[in-house]
Amino acid sequence: MSKYKEIKGFKVQTLASDTVASAIEAGTWSSGGAMNLARRNLAGAGTQTAGLAFGGEASPGNTADTEEYNGSSWAESGDMGTTRKQLSGCGTQTAGLAFGGAAPSLTAATEEYDGSSWTAGGNLSTARKLLGAAGTQTAGLGFGGETPSPTTTATEEYDGSSWTAGGALNTARQDLGGAGTQTAGLAFGGAIVPPVTAATEKYNGTSWTEVSELNTARYAVRGGGTQTAALAFGGSPGENETESWDGTSWSTVAELATPKMLAAGAGTQTAALAFGGSPIPSYGAVTEEWATASSFTKINLGQVYYNSTANAFKVTALAAPAGTWASGGDLNAKRNIATACGTGNTSNMVTGGSSPPTNHSTLNEQYNGTNWAEVGELNTGKNNASSAGNSPIATTLNYAGDGPGTYSKTNEAWNNTSWSVKAELNVAGNAASGFGVSATSAGRAGGQSTATPPGGPHYTGTEIWNGTSWTEVNELAASRRYAGGVGTVTAALFIGGDTDNPSFPGGRYTARVESWDGTNWSEIAEINTARIGGKTAGTQTNTIFFGGGPPTSVITEIWNGSTWTEIGDMSVGRINHTGGGNSSSAMATGGESTLSPAVTAVAEEWSGAETNATITVS
Repeated sequence: MSKYKEIKGFKVQTLASDTVASAIEAGTWSSGGAMNLARRNLAGAGTQTAGLAFGGEASPGNTADTEEYNGSSWAESGDMGTTRKQLSGCGTQTAGLAFGGAAPSLTAATEEYDGSSWTAGGNLSTARKLLGAAGTQTAGLGFGGETPSPTTTATEEYDGSSWTAGGALNTARQDLGGAGTQTAGLAFGGAIVPPVTAATEKYNGTSWTEVSELNTARYAVRGGGTQTAALAFGGSPGENETESWDGTSWSTVAELATPKMLAAGAGTQTAALAFGGSPIPSYGAVTEEWATASSFTKINLGQVYYNSTANAFKVTALAAPAGTWASGGDLNAKRNIATACGTGNTSNMVTGGSSPPTNHSTLNEQYNGTNWAEVGELNTGKNNASSAGNSPIATTLNYAGDGPGTYSKTNEAWNNTSWSVKAELNVAGNAASGFGVSATSAGRAGGQSTATPPGGPHYTGTEIWNGTSWTEVNELAASRRYAGGVGTVTAALFIGGDTDNPSFPGGRYTARVESWDGTNWSEIAEINTARIGGKTAGTQTNTIFFGGGPPTSVITEIWNGSTWTEIGDMSVGRINHTGGGNSSSAMATGGESTLSPAVTAVAEEWSGAETNATITVS
């Protein structure tokens, strides 16, 4: 006879630790050999197994002391020619570069290390301390820092003998972190006297571009690695915090064991070194080594497993409270009431809309996670249109909306190169909700249309596109415009909106939500805050709804298939913006905002983390 567990049971994997997204996420800090001289405000260079520490502030005063690390212990080497603190450095253990600092007044002095002794190099053009640093002894990069002004955006490039001016940082700051090379540098954090910043910028050898910010704003942050794979650690506040950079965004990883401020760093994203430093008035000699996991079990949404160390069953789920908005790259053209599609915050496309002074725009822009690029324009300019919002940017649809002087029923398909005109909708209209997954599978519901008289109720109609023609199907339960739409032609949501009727149950601006099953619309749980002009990302059972108004809102709500929960707010309140993506990776772009001017090009990126939650039984 079969056992019950053989009939109904399933295997659960036993793991010694929780699942993680990558080897970086499973990385840890461990103790290394202590420095011979405890100090802070020092500089570092080299790698984890061939590190270099020089200068700094010790007891009783500044030092020129140099030490080399072999992967387990520090050994003293030749002193610098200039005693100083708050200096910067880059290069390797046998070819190091030291520049700037306070000795005790600001200095422009540069020194080169050959593995045993230091010799004078060409001075910085501007004497300063607390610079960011990157590069090598013969191709160094120094940026930001404190001057008498007090902070600067100045960047200088070293060629092995002299410094020349490079492109200025966008944000003036001091005591910032740096990584990368002279032609591919990375700057992060720092102090904009008096506040601290999370700003991150990348350098291409000519100019700096703002990219996604650190999760924790801080100064005295240190790091290592490259422009596309860096590590940031320590600083204040968040003296234990470590973050990993993947070229697009920062993610928080394992903390330092010992809080570090005014320390030095070296190495790479996968093998870093943190040494010295300590909150005033202490001096530190502690060294820590960062290493990624040699093996790990990858996190998998929906996975159930048993953690033998914690003696607990766990499930991997999307944790709504963990989601946050961060700054993204601005659109090339400010606009509102445009359409969007895409699969996440590194792949998004914004089309048409109202882009002052152009009211019916043909403009089309694609996002790669950092910058927007203009691609093929619409054949017919319009705003307030609809799109297959859940489609990837390579295949989508733009339909209906406001054409010059009239409601439109035009329909255009995108093939990742150009737009082509397709069969029109049956009913012209605007301000409708779009949904769908491609240029051959999309839907439109609600809005304003020629099917309803001026001043009358809004449209309840629904049409479905099969790649060849539009078909009218069953209508919404309640007429609305400017609602959020998300999902597929067989599983969609219609969220909030404007009823244009103050006596409507719940008021003119409604919290009502309807769900589409491919045949009928049915009412389900309402959003917490009634609004219009909000946008969506996700699926019928797992979506986020963000922004809206009137006048503007920063509110974000997540839907798990049964309830709505308010989570992380946007930084910019906005209405009639665009969306796109999914509940763990989404975009909000443009719209009418709380900024000046009100119609904006500002973009924000949403990241919702997958986490492991303990299963409890009661």
